[in-house]
Amino acid sequence: MPNKRVGFVLKVKSELLEQYKARHQNVWPEMRAALREAGWHNYTLFMRADGLLFGYFETPESLEAARAKMAATEVNARWQAQMAPFFELPEGARPDEMMLELEEVFHLD
Repeated sequence: MPNKRVGFVLKVKSELLEQYKARHQNVWPEMRAALREAGWHNYTLFMRADGLLFGYFETPESLEAARAKMAATEVNARWQAQMAPFFELPEGARPDEMMLELEEVFHLD
């Protein structure tokens, strides 16, 4: 069974764009390992100049299942707590809980 392709959007606060990009230059090794172990493959982030963030990854399951596997890890809780201030989110929300999944409408292969 092929991996599911997942695309999602979030919004980074415009005043924190450079800090957000800098934070992703050194993603913790244990966070990278947890993502791989949870089935997140080809995980990529793209960002527009206004902070609109598009994320993409492939997973053998659904976004919900992949997110649940990460939520079960201690490193994810720490990462989400540190990253939450960078996003336009409701008070107390975690970025991984607010990913708005996009519908795939075309794939070349």
